Amino acid sequence: MGVSRRDFLKLSGVSLLAGSAGINLEPAKAYAQGLRIKNAKETTTVCPYCSVGCGIIVHTVDGKVVNTEGDADHPINEGALCSKGGSLYQLVNNSLRPSKPLYRAPGADKWKEVEWSWAFDEIAKRVKGTRDRTFKTTSKSKVTEKLPDGTEKVVEKEFVVNRTDGIAHIGSAALDNEECFLIQKMMRSWGLTWIEHQARI
Repeated sequence: MGVSRRDFLKLSGVSLLAGSAGINLEPAKAYAQGLRIKNAKETTTVCPYCSVGCGIIVHTVDGKVVNTEGDADHPINEGALCSKGGSLYQLVNNSLRPSKPLYRAPGADKWKEVEWSWAFDEIAKRVKGTRDRTFKTTSKSKVTEKLPDGTEKVVEKEFVVNRTDGIAHIGSAALDNEECFLIQKMMRSWGLTWIEHQARI
């Protein structure tokens, strides 16, 4: 709804007069809000921005988000939202938001839209190729050994490591504990040792 500067000043003046006259505008506000979300499907979710995990209520009509607001029943934020959480509606309904993956080939100066299936296959192929190329089953390290006569000697020993040093992973603070646990297990199963998290950086 577009409001001109003149209309804004009129509404502000009327609201000020109504407030000073003792008129309760809460029913009118509740009715106006009710019109926006009438017949909308209500879904609860968690804000995607940081690791706090504030609860958000999303109202959708025919699959389109028409309203987002803080969840008053959520134990973390109790209905309050920061400026980023409050602008979540604009994240979804934004004509500038890319809806397909973008790919820039090596040496190219432009991004191009690609299909999701191609992007997933390409990522999997590159991860597997890098892992196969850089995977180590053993690694040598210098250790100090005590000899029978009481002296010490530095020797090089071979240890089983089963790791890849060619891939690193950084987690997202928008993930919950269970998602972080599963990602950590998956990265460890691939043999990654360079694993970090956004919340620690």
